[in-house]
Amino acid sequence: MAFGEQPAYLRVAGDLRQKIFDGVLPPHSRLPSQARIRAEYGVSDTVALEARKVLMAEGLVEGRSGSGTYVREMPEPRRIVRAGYRACGPDGAFRQEQADDQAKGSWESCSEQREAGAAVAARLRIAAGERVMRTRYVFRTDGEPTMLSTSWEPLALTGRTPVMLPEEGPLGGHGVVARMAAIDLVVDNVIEEVGARPGLADEMAELGGMAGHCVLVISRTFCAGGLPVETADIVIPADRYRPTYHLPVR
Repeated sequence: MAFGEQPAYLRVAGDLRQKIFDGVLPPHSRLPSQARIRAEYGVSDTVALEARKVLMAEGLVEGRSGSGTYVREMPEPRRIVRAGYRACGPDGAFRQEQADDQAKGSWESCSEQREAGAAVAARLRIAAGERVMRTRYVFRTDGEPTMLSTSWEPLALTGRTPVMLPEEGPLGGHGVVARMAAIDLVVDNVIEEVGARPGLADEMAELGGMAGHCVLVISRTFCAGGLPVETADIVIPADRYRPTYHLPVR
């Protein structure tokens, strides 16, 4: 193979991909069979199989048991507004963003005490094994699963206080800023780091989609005077939603 030349399976996958993008292979149409790909492109069974695997890994096609492989209908990505965090009012970030976008949002949550693993402990600047309150959320917009969030708060800060449970008690459902202010912790900084990875099977079962499809992960940490008071991982299906940031110019 000459320098810079693509392997045969990538060339075949690239041509099929372009046909999908151009509408030659429209949504719900059947992808050419392995035998047809082999004959049309003059390649081996192995090359044809690997080309199909590439398109499946990219989320462009999906297998249907006993039927074949079909082109997926790609939804038009909807916005998830990330508009910053306003200290005024009790609402958390999700409620603020829903109000900004005039959408109807709801969520389910479950909290339990856990020992912090090494990665979470490093983000919260506590020792591994220290107790944290772990809360898992499923957020919905107009009834459709939008994103997942798992948050951790150090019980050394919130334990035995009215805000120990994020969704229960006198400040249940209020945002991190308002809840921490109630125990004299003034949140003055929020750090967000955005990355991407394949979605895990349990995540995609909740969000709707196939394991391995790309998700965006926003790792967010609230700090008060340099002290992390909450950290969270927010998981968003990359093919259906697009975070849109509205950031003030200072």
